[in-house]
Amino acid sequence: MSYLRRIQSCNHYDLERFQGFYIDGQRVGWIRKDALNHIERHPETFTRQEDGIHLHRQLSGFRERSDALATVLIDLVRQGVLAKIRNEPYPVTAGPRGQAVCLVDRAAAGFFGIRAFGQHLNGYCRTADGIEMWLGRRAKDRGLYPGRLDQLVAGGLPHGISLRDNLRKECQEEAGIAQTLADQARPVGTVSYLTESPRGLKPDVLYCYDLELAADFQPVCTDGEVDEFLRLPLQEVARIVCETEEFKPNCNLVVIDFLIRHGALEPEHPDYQELVSGLHVSLP
Repeated sequence: MSYLRRIQSCNHYDLERFQGFYIDGQRVGWIRKDALNHIERHPETFTRQEDGIHLHRQLSGFRERSDALATVLIDLVRQGVLAKIRNEPYPVTAGPRGQAVCLVDRAAAGFFGIRAFGQHLNGYCRTADGIEMWLGRRAKDRGLYPGRLDQLVAGGLPHGISLRDNLRKECQEEAGIAQTLADQARPVGTVSYLTESPRGLKPDVLYCYDLELAADFQPVCTDGEVDEFLRLPLQEVARIVCETEEFKPNCNLVVIDFLIRHGALEPEHPDYQELVSGLHVSLP
């Protein structure tokens, strides 16, 4: 499979299968049409209009809206639509995460098709033979993509915590990286993608970081979410992206972005322009 196919596989969707989800006149998400029966169980929370599903206009406050969606979430878990509550509040927003109109648990982000945010950190070192990249293999008991390869540090970005503080927390938990070292991570941009699944729609934005590490650095997982760490030549990482299914799908995009920025994937590549634009899709 090519780099381009990896990007395309994270951007497959048909919005005809969804209806817009609106709060205060702003579209903040998308709900599958075949899941609307679950919405119709809550007429006190949602109204159905010509353009889509609207949060009831009487729910006008941040806390009111958040509490109403939390009640719906409990019902979705009871019905078996969602597996469990994650207890990670995500912002519901039509734009930047700082413009949230309410909160919803991470477990329901896909169901409501809201924009979700995450952070992925590329840990790497320079050797006489070139760049080598640190990867983590997800624990086999993870609910999603067990045993797949991941960035050295990667995680969701809940509401109520700054980008820097969340990155520090994830670095410590996932790789045992001290705050002083985590603060050396360099923000390098974002990757965005839009993926449809039977669970809903994922319009995601990943904040990406590079952290150059010493040759003797050794990561240590402290939260049990990583089975092992690997340090591989960048060319081997690129091969894994192209030729195998070892990476968690969105991690492929972060690697491709790294390859482009570090000149390992050059403008002469026949798909170069499509690769660059494909990493930064406009989210509906």
